Amino acid sequence: MGLYSAYYKPFNFSPACVLPTMEIRKRRNADGDGDGAASANGGDGRDSSTVSSKSIRVTRSTRRIFMFCLAFRVVNALLIQTYFNPDEHWQSLEVAHRTVFGYGYMTWEWKRGIRSYLHPMLFAFLYKLLHLTALDTTPYLMSKAPRLLQSVFSALGDLYFYKLSHALYGDNVASWSFFCQLANWFMFFCMNRTFSNCLETVLTIMGLYYWPCIRDSSKDHPVNRKLGLVIAALACAVRPTSAIIWLYVGTLELFLTPNKVKFVVLEVIPIGSLVLGLTCLLDRLMYGSWVIVPLNFLKFNFLSSGGDYYGTHPWHWYFSQGFLVMLFTFTPLSVAGMIKSKNHKLSALILWVLTIYSLLGHKEFRFVLPVLPIALIFSGYALAQMEASPSSITKKKQVPRKKWSPKLTLSVLFLLLTNIPMALYMSLFHQRGTEDAMNYLSEEAYKGRVKSILFLMPCHSTPYYSTLHSNIPMQFLDCTPSEEKGQVDESDRFMMDPLGFVSELAGNWSERPSHIVMFASEEIKLRDFIIQHSFREVKRFFHAHFKVDRDLQSSVVVYANIED
Repeated sequence: MGLYSAYYKPFNFSPACVLPTMEIRKRRNADGDGDGAASANGGDGRDSSTVSSKSIRVTRSTRRIFMFCLAFRVVNALLIQTYFNPDEHWQSLEVAHRTVFGYGYMTWEWKRGIRSYLHPMLFAFLYKLLHLTALDTTPYLMSKAPRLLQSVFSALGDLYFYKLSHALYGDNVASWSFFCQLANWFMFFCMNRTFSNCLETVLTIMGLYYWPCIRDSSKDHPVNRKLGLVIAALACAVRPTSAIIWLYVGTLELFLTPNKVKFVVLEVIPIGSLVLGLTCLLDRLMYGSWVIVPLNFLKFNFLSSGGDYYGTHPWHWYFSQGFLVMLFTFTPLSVAGMIKSKNHKLSALILWVLTIYSLLGHKEFRFVLPVLPIALIFSGYALAQMEASPSSITKKKQVPRKKWSPKLTLSVLFLLLTNIPMALYMSLFHQRGTEDAMNYLSEEAYKGRVKSILFLMPCHSTPYYSTLHSNIPMQFLDCTPSEEKGQVDESDRFMMDPLGFVSELAGNWSERPSHIVMFASEEIKLRDFIIQHSFREVKRFFHAHFKVDRDLQSSVVVYANIED
């Protein structure tokens, strides 16, 4: 059976060569740099035509796997209709939109220089292409195109996820891991969003595939430490906290490599300096002055705990709730896979990342997204163990049963019946009102029916100019962290006294907005104000069935000024 056979029969798994443990690798060359592949024939007596034929089959198979992943992720991207976190829009698309079209809101992070332009520029190129082809006049395409671009990155991540699991454990485990990756609800819900964390996750999987300290090199899966270093450096440039992962990997490599001086002096320092230098040049061009983003990011998030302004969780949150929710029903399989595979390197990497992030007060699911695929590889390992025949469990080459056992069948059904509904509900229904409202206003603005908008809701609750794509005045409630402790921002003042805050705001109007957007939970408190200022409801969108961190925000209401 050819390499990557899982593509042809993704749910009919083939026999696999499983490596139950990963030992310290044997370096193939004297200086131990781990860069090259094995020789063409590898001394196995095969002629060049045989090797060439196999190489062609592998290339074709890899291409087919990628096309399957791309088709899956494109459908995945189109099914995402919900709002998850403000950074998806405000830290990438909004910046890219301003870069290309000249208008878009820059949040306080960009004024303090703690974000790099590297990630937003990917979407700036997309917007520029849409603009040059006059496709930016279609509101639907403007709202969907960024997630479709992200689906390409996600598909590349899926491909390297398969290649990494195949290089570690062979066909059978790779097939089951691939199933886990595509079936996991959080990967479906999050990976096609335009967070820098999603691109970081893709780069992490790609980088791990090339690092010699993570796995042994082979003819089908050669390691390449220099390429792994480049990818690691890019991941850190996209998101500086990625250094947590690569500090672990780099230290492990330094411990294992025979030529430590060469690794540090001739590889780490030159490659790291080159990528950092190019990123600083890009930021110099965009900011207009020299800005060292990683340093500013470190100061704000680690040295001053600035992220705590947006809420904190107990130290154990990732272990007791966060990461378990992401893994969901894959959790017991991941734990079993870690134990049975005895892959202490990758298991320790997951533990290391969760532990370091636990030291920070502000915690979010997406912060630990890069190690979720690693945990899913272990889930695939556990499922492959269930499929293997009893007589081959302890052997490196596990032979799948001719027929699935009841235990395996029930496990697969349980995973699908729990993850698919969760993925669809979170992607199609939960917190969709804010996206629907902005898509509606985008259509109305395109038709010239919207002159200005006021958002009376917690800050950054909706997408902004990148979705509206019309240069009209808009105002939202600011929540920029204050340098003075105890000072309440606009968003909190509104939530504490909606009527008092809005009455004060209206007293400063030179011209009242043509539209107001708010959650239904505040609508009752502002009903008299709305009537008094001649606004009427024009559209109501379902938002959520249950509350997340505030009162139940069941729907989003759009009001229009009847005097316009």
